[in-house]
Amino acid sequence: MKKTIAVIPGDGIGPEIIAEARKVLEKVAAKYGHTFVYDEVIAGGCAIDQFGTSLPKEMLEKCLASDSVLLGAVGGPKWDGVAKEIRPEAALLGIRSALGLYSNLRPARLFPQLADASPLKPSIVAQGIDLMMVRELIGGVYFGEKRTVTLENGERRASDEMVYSEHEIERVARVAFETARKRRKKVTSIDKANVLDSSRLWRAVVHRVAEEYPDVECSDMLVDNTAMQLVKNPSQFDVVVTENMFGDILSDEASMITGSIGMIPSSSLGEGTRGMYEPIHGSAPDIAGQNLANPIGTILSAAMMLKYSFDMPEEAERIEQAVSDTLDAGFRTADCMSEGMTRLSCS
Repeated sequence: MKKTIAVIPGDGIGPEIIAEARKVLEKVAAKYGHTFVYDEVIAGGCAIDQFGTSLPKEMLEKCLASDSVLLGAVGGPKWDGVAKEIRPEAALLGIRSALGLYSNLRPARLFPQLADASPLKPSIVAQGIDLMMVRELIGGVYFGEKRTVTLENGERRASDEMVYSEHEIERVARVAFETARKRRKKVTSIDKANVLDSSRLWRAVVHRVAEEYPDVECSDMLVDNTAMQLVKNPSQFDVVVTENMFGDILSDEASMITGSIGMIPSSSLGEGTRGMYEPIHGSAPDIAGQNLANPIGTILSAAMMLKYSFDMPEEAERIEQAVSDTLDAGFRTADCMSEGMTRLSCS
């Protein structure tokens, strides 16, 4: 099978971790008779340096022409002062919007080999951590109208509008319920319905969709309580579905309780099979070029791409097993190192 992958190395450690994921994909291609064609896309801070914008039109067209997108990381303090329209993060928003990628799936699973790396108490870790965060990706406050005005007294005032329509909520809710059917059949919907109108609509629509899935348990939880419950009793969660900003924050929290943010992959999907796959950590410019990055999140993101976009479940499982075998053998990168383990570099 031949597939074209738009590869975005990006900034910071992005090129290093993407290089390792490509090595794994080439091993898969050789073993299973596939051909992966890589079309490199320059996006993020490096694109600002080269083109004056974080997502040149011709680079977006490469993403649109691909079978799927594999991303390293973008951004860094070097570009903090650029206009918001061309910030490195704007490239991600632009790709998600253009490809219609409205749902982001982020698994937060504690590898048993990394139990000691979790910041939680052993008694909590022993109950297990295995949840899937389903985050709405192209609505909410990140895509709402943004305004900064200067009042008559000279004071500046800024606003960001959080907007959701019923169809946006419904489609990501269906992703959550369908995902739960393949797991432990439990969905927890996260909102702030005691304060926000958008959350009250969110809750009403999720409840309506839940009626179509009588085999799946559905409950609501306020976002602030969720933040507490993730560190108090993460084993209670199976599939967690929420809006864009809440999901952005909670998924990072969920990843850290598993021992290392460097281990967590993600997939962003829309109506078709094409998606964007990336580790959830940032560009880590402080360690870029030092061969210290953890490539596992990127490698597992490539496995998710094989599973969800290319219909290659066996190949994906082989990658996941190889990661587990490597951990079993006692190999670790610096971010999840513990006593008695063998430290590895990124490459």
